[in-house]
Amino acid sequence: MGFTLAEVLITLGIIGVVAAMTMPTLMASTQKKELQTGLQKAYSTLSQALMMYENDNGWPVTSSLGYNQLKPILMKYINTAKDCGKGTETTNLACMPNKAYVSDPDNYKDIYKTFNGRSNINYSAFDDGQFVMNDNMFVMIENAYIPGNANTLPNLWISVDVNGFHKRPNRLGQDLFMFQIMDDGALLPMGAQGTRFYSETDANCSRTSTNNMNGAGCTVKALNDESFWKGMP
Repeated sequence: MGFTLAEVLITLGIIGVVAAMTMPTLMASTQKKELQTGLQKAYSTLSQALMMYENDNGWPVTSSLGYNQLKPILMKYINTAKDCGKGTETTNLACMPNKAYVSDPDNYKDIYKTFNGRSNINYSAFDDGQFVMNDNMFVMIENAYIPGNANTLPNLWISVDVNGFHKRPNRLGQDLFMFQIMDDGALLPMGAQGTRFYSETDANCSRTSTNNMNGAGCTVKALNDESFWKGMP
């Protein structure tokens, strides 16, 4: 027995309503999986680059690496599509400029937000070298240590936007993830014990914090805790 036109239209309408209700959830789930996979790939790529440097030179990159020395090391071992300078240039070279150094800051948007979106990130932690990988991942470096200078600390950080800065969510701890090179040369996900943004209370990966580095400590959870992705704001 065939269906009447009215029955067909009703069925199609029901299918459309169900699709409209489930599609956003499916898309969000797909995006989170892509970001999770991108983070794992970024960690592997950075680890391999640092390992190749150690194999070639006989010693690892450590946290005491001098001012602005990390970027050329990484670019030597990572296929790179674009060199974005440091991030402090007043020209269009910087892909993500620190607005404190930009003469006409109105030309630049505050692209990156913190984990919960309540604040802009602190760009001074991302402006000692920038480049875009061939797969469109965007790398930002904090490498300001000057040996013997008491005003600088041996904090060597690498941050990666795993889906590129042109794609959302552009939030620290959601698609922008931080790593730290330790005293012994180990590359640790930020938030791991011993890293700058480690916290027993997850203060640096918080749904409520207004700190401009909130999200920095999420990397270790994003790599090791599957539930992190389900509960991401």
